[in-house]
Amino acid sequence: MTVMQETRSSPGAFIDFSPDATSLEVRGFGLRYGDKPALDNLTLRVPRHRVTAFIGPSGCGKSTLLRALNRLHDLNEEVTWEGTIRLEGQDIHAPEVAVAELRRRVGMVFQAPNPFPMSIYDNVAFGLRLQGRMPKRRVDDIVEWALRSSALWDEVKDRLRASAWSLSGGQQQRLVIARTLAVGPEVLLLDEPASALDPISTLKVEELIRNLKSSLTLVLVTHNMQQAARVSDYTAFLQDGELVEYAPTDTLFTNPRLARTENYITGRMA
Repeated sequence: MTVMQETRSSPGAFIDFSPDATSLEVRGFGLRYGDKPALDNLTLRVPRHRVTAFIGPSGCGKSTLLRALNRLHDLNEEVTWEGTIRLEGQDIHAPEVAVAELRRRVGMVFQAPNPFPMSIYDNVAFGLRLQGRMPKRRVDDIVEWALRSSALWDEVKDRLRASAWSLSGGQQQRLVIARTLAVGPEVLLLDEPASALDPISTLKVEELIRNLKSSLTLVLVTHNMQQAARVSDYTAFLQDGELVEYAPTDTLFTNPRLARTENYITGRMA
């Protein structure tokens, strides 16, 4: 296993993981919606096979940054950006990068479960079929693997042809995760994945996040600081489009270097 070398630069907003431990690198990245700045000169590295959480007040830019990691902003003509984002050393905005392939490699799960109006099986197989013809036995195997990986197989194995909409909210969210896993991503982006779920379903999703990091890099946006503390290895605190502090999660929550960070996590921010 690769040992992560960390150095911190003042005032604490950058952790410099060794290149062979880095999955995503954001450097000098800024983004605007028309004349409105959303992100300003962000620099951070996201370590491979770890869970990194983005926290901060509403409107601070954390979901904007998450979406930038697989170029979802390409769909918005008002968006302009500067700086670089690299996936495994490659600039994701380079002309030779196919956006569809980037989004396969960097999957996204949104706040509200969004299963397709088809069967449980067909939801998971959907992305596989887009990639071209594949023997049915191979599709069956991947569907089962993805459902097992998302801790859903035992709950649905006897009703794979039932509508995905017949599942509970928590099951639907795990199905969406299975659908994303089926196409073999390297990174999984999670935008408030449990905010619409009940406490029991939330715990299942959190357990799933912890289990997946053995094979994936995960980036989590959450308003729930207790959730960030429970599941993430590293946490980045954003405010007003800036990266304020980035540290191992235990350190950031128990011994933040900056008063702005401490005020936010203790609820004293105005």
